[in-house]
Amino acid sequence: MQTPPHGIRVADEVRVAIEAGAPVLALESTILSHGLPTPRNLEVGLASEEQVRSAGVLPATIGVIDGVATVGLARDEIERLCTSAEVVKVSVRDLPIARAQRRDGGTTVAATAWLAHRCGIRVMSTGGLGGVHRGAAETFDESADLTTLAETPITLVSAGVKSILDIGATLERLETLNIPVVGYRTDRYPGFYVADSGFGLEYRIESPADAAELARARDELGLRGAVLVANPVDAAKQLDPEFHDRVLAEALAAASDAGISGHDTTPFLLDHVQRATGGRSLEVNLEVYRGNVALGAEIARAVAG
Repeated sequence: MQTPPHGIRVADEVRVAIEAGAPVLALESTILSHGLPTPRNLEVGLASEEQVRSAGVLPATIGVIDGVATVGLARDEIERLCTSAEVVKVSVRDLPIARAQRRDGGTTVAATAWLAHRCGIRVMSTGGLGGVHRGAAETFDESADLTTLAETPITLVSAGVKSILDIGATLERLETLNIPVVGYRTDRYPGFYVADSGFGLEYRIESPADAAELARARDELGLRGAVLVANPVDAAKQLDPEFHDRVLAEALAAASDAGISGHDTTPFLLDHVQRATGGRSLEVNLEVYRGNVALGAEIARAVAG
């Protein structure tokens, strides 16, 4: 196990598993603190941990409690992040602020991946990855997930980026940042709510063993970035693509009409999509997450093996 900085607390169970070379899967906490409504968020958080344990892997949900970056949240800490109104969203840049101000925080993909790597965890699952926002040529609005993953050698399972983002620009940035993206049993890049975003992928893998081999090859070359495994939602459970495109166009138009920009854009669009789909987008979100957690656990076993 790597020796984490003094400011990171690693749960005893997680530390023992890492030191023993047992499979561990990192899970983010912003999906719980900011992505899902209460009490659904707590149900999902606890069920995800049980899902991972049932697969023979130790879950390590990561978050910030009273300013302390914590790898392996206890049940009461997960409950705290799911129910408190004072929880902030924490990316890597926010970690020292949260620590200095003793804040509770849900960690983003960037912060979760960075903390996981610092403690020796090699695989992480999330729902959707952050990316380049529409209109970024003028606003420079790009998720810190991308630049952090360029410096963080972890294998990350996601269902692509949310379709409210500029997927083409995101793929271009991933290429520029030298982050390999492989489809899991697909040649198409997924669009979170839909299995096919409309963009192709150059590379694909067919098994968790393939993902583990790819991570080993990266390490043997001394490369320092993440490997992204793009795992599409089951096509039978996706949003109908035509319906999805229509709702997305309406959401973008509504945001423009309302003068929504910057930080407010993503929550506005996601809320609009959820209301316009009668909550169906939330159910797809959960299908996406469960699928990524399942695959992440399999890859964690393969990596540990």
